Amino acid sequence: MDNAPTQGDRANLSARPAGSLADRAQRLGLDLSPEALSGIATVEAGLADHMERLNAEVAHIPPLAQHGPAIGAIVDAVKGRQQTPRDIALSALAVAREANRDLSCFTRFFEARALADAARVEARLARGEDPGPLAGVPYAVKDLFGVAGEPTTAGAQSRETAPPEADDCEAIRRLGDAGAILIGSTMMDEYAYGFVTVNSHYGTTKNPHALDRLAGGSSGGSAAAVAAGLVPFALGSDTNGSVRVPASLCGVFGLRPSHGDIPTEGVFPFVPSLDTVGAFARSAADLALVHAVLRDRAFVGSERALRIGWLDGYFTAPLDPSLRARLDTAITSIGESPPITLPEAGRARSAAFLLTAADGGRGHLGRLRQHRDQYDPSTRDRLLAGALLPDDRRADARRAARAFAVALDEAFDKVDLLVTLTTPSEAPAISDPRFSLGGEWVDARRELGLFTQPFGLSGVPAMSLPLPSPPGTLPIGLQLIGPRGRDDLVIEAALRLAQAGTVAPSTPPYYRTSLPC
Repeated sequence: MDNAPTQGDRANLSARPAGSLADRAQRLGLDLSPEALSGIATVEAGLADHMERLNAEVAHIPPLAQHGPAIGAIVDAVKGRQQTPRDIALSALAVAREANRDLSCFTRFFEARALADAARVEARLARGEDPGPLAGVPYAVKDLFGVAGEPTTAGAQSRETAPPEADDCEAIRRLGDAGAILIGSTMMDEYAYGFVTVNSHYGTTKNPHALDRLAGGSSGGSAAAVAAGLVPFALGSDTNGSVRVPASLCGVFGLRPSHGDIPTEGVFPFVPSLDTVGAFARSAADLALVHAVLRDRAFVGSERALRIGWLDGYFTAPLDPSLRARLDTAITSIGESPPITLPEAGRARSAAFLLTAADGGRGHLGRLRQHRDQYDPSTRDRLLAGALLPDDRRADARRAARAFAVALDEAFDKVDLLVTLTTPSEAPAISDPRFSLGGEWVDARRELGLFTQPFGLSGVPAMSLPLPSPPGTLPIGLQLIGPRGRDDLVIEAALRLAQAGTVAPSTPPYYRTSLPC
């Protein structure tokens, strides 16, 4: 989320008291050169519009019978002794290594770990035990999940020498208990601060639908790996949209659960008050199964009709006509769907920007004091600018967050769920990471989270579902939002929309798999 200043922002910045930024840095124990202060000032200027904004201003879907996930094909093959977990693991590793030369979606491969996981499943089978609901299913995790025996690098080169983790994080432990096989870690923006998975240390993850396009971020490696068929599912984290944005651009299903629903223990933090553990899959049914394992509670479907409203105003006004047409097609398919306006959405997005910068920056303050030179310059300047934000700006942001939560509660008094597009653009070009928004060309890293950030701020569950892609287009996601704690409604609606054909993943030109999924 770069914060490039506008001309007006620069004017506002120049009117501030001279030396105020340096004074704030000194109070925090930061000895910054004039060049460093200049870079931070540029980022701070980009936050000015968000500061100013804070100071300004139902469909019926028939019930669906449960159906089996594609993951079930692997589990059935393992339980039926048609394939061994070891063979599946080795095959997945071989295909992923080969594809990674083109996609740059993995950072490390865990062959020894994968074979150990496979052996554990085989031992259960030999003892006549149930090997688990994910028996033999290979998967990958974003490079900030703690893996026993490996350093948690969080996309940062400086953390390659971090001590290895003594234990798996809780999410990986639960997946292992369910029989899943971990094959590797995936690419991300440094410290999860971005929407593009462009990493100055490790490279740029490419979109399997077009290798010259961005995969989105910050969990872009996981999304690309699932879209390309390398693994049936993968884990990511979502603070402001880091699961939903790449799910949209890569054309897969991606769920941000209610905040706190899945433990983040052992996951490298970015903004703990917003961070969540999410997952990607190529079907809603697969995602429902993985989510049930992660939350350690079975998914129970609903038999009642669901009311879905679509969000207008902030969420439709800037859309390109072709994207608005795809949204309208989805709304028509849903049926009787009333428009809902959330006038606080723009302020909520600004609040998310500021809280992310402030809390993320303060979380890194100790490392920034000692090791600023080890950060990507863009990440460093955004974190420093956030750490230096005055406390009254953080208070403004928290007030805006509370106001948006009230507006959301009022909307959910009228409908069960809400829909928007997940992103305001298809995948931008890697060579020119911009897109058209409301008639202006804007920076992808900054603006791809336009529609996801308000809901990350509120802690509600939200899923990106892939809309059908007409010829000559790239994927775009439909964002489905539910009340906090009602992840079950989001999953139920996703299953029904998939059954109805309203949403469906498309197979990308770059698809490489040897798995029965």
